[in-house]
Amino acid sequence: MKIRIDAERLWNSLMDLARIGATPKGGVRRITLSSADREGRDQFVRWAREAALAVRWDAVGNIFARRPGSEASAAAVMMGSHLDSQPSGGRFDGAYGVMAGLEVMRTLNDHGIVTRAPLEVASWTNEEGSRFVPVMMGSGVFAGIFPVEEALKATDREGIRAGEALAAIGYAGKPGAHKVAAYFEAHIEQGPVLEDTRTTIGVVQGALGQRWFDAAFTGQDSHAGPTPMELRKDALIAASRLVLEVNRIAKAYPDYARGTVGFMQVAPNSRNVVPGEVRMTVDLRNAEDATLRSMADDLERCAAAIAAECRVAAELREVVYFPPCKFAPRLVESVRRAARDLGFTHRDIVSGAAHDAVYLARVAPSAMIFVPCEAGISHNEIENARPGDLAAGCDVLLQAVLAQAGG
Repeated sequence: MKIRIDAERLWNSLMDLARIGATPKGGVRRITLSSADREGRDQFVRWAREAALAVRWDAVGNIFARRPGSEASAAAVMMGSHLDSQPSGGRFDGAYGVMAGLEVMRTLNDHGIVTRAPLEVASWTNEEGSRFVPVMMGSGVFAGIFPVEEALKATDREGIRAGEALAAIGYAGKPGAHKVAAYFEAHIEQGPVLEDTRTTIGVVQGALGQRWFDAAFTGQDSHAGPTPMELRKDALIAASRLVLEVNRIAKAYPDYARGTVGFMQVAPNSRNVVPGEVRMTVDLRNAEDATLRSMADDLERCAAAIAAECRVAAELREVVYFPPCKFAPRLVESVRRAARDLGFTHRDIVSGAAHDAVYLARVAPSAMIFVPCEAGISHNEIENARPGDLAAGCDVLLQAVLAQAGG
């Protein structure tokens, strides 16, 4: 008989945590390195210490709660996510992964189980990036993607440096070497696939690569009445055609292709003026780097052709590139096996969003576990998940961790 986590305790921890930074619509506002973020951190640290875990934090404020193993020198098997939120965020994004890790520790304590490898729960700093850039700052520093000195110099809109804010909330720690044998992150899906297919566990294969572009079309402002259609240099016509091409590209390519135009700014934005300039964004995503490159090449060809046909100038500048991330097959299989052995419906899935696990995968074998969220809604105060699904994901996490740590 496999041990199970305490589903009620997990749910109560999530609800208690959600009271910190609670919003009127049932969400949370725990902006990174704010007073609410400090309260959330304090609560996690308090619970971790009550569970007899050794707690420390590093120079960028990542918190690590450690449970010893029988082999003290062994690299730790780590679980984690983040406690910071969007300005109008939900109760489960990030917080679920941290609380699930804590519940695994509590369950092992309840049953007196000593693992061979030490276990750790990590709470990563500034995953959301809503106050300081870059996003996933804490895990990025841990993985060596960003120098800690540069991360701490990042400023918010009011000119406050991340290092100053970190010191103000009392979570500026010291750097140090840290070995990780494996990393697991439990998370709500933040999309509709699992709920739509009535599946409890998403066995995450990896995360989509991303290429973000800033695009601009420049034509000529002109009077909407006197200017004949065939003589116009309408930047909005060009931009609108590119929107349709982005949609076509996403539907035409394999490997979980995605394409989005999320921002558009029209000038002069007047009712009776032919638009002379449009600035817009393009977000392309794919599970395979070669396919993502082909999508970007297609986009560039389309922008140039549209500009020529519409007699406007086009500028397309890449501003973000995240390569696709593939999680460790051995860990992915341990998640799949745990879901199967526990009798949960499961399916392979990819993450359309980036998570801390993407950076951890660069320094340690990593995997993720998804559970459904209501209507696929996240980054929203009405974000919701069923207690039974959250417990199922945590049970899978427990078994996958034991398979790696030796229970």
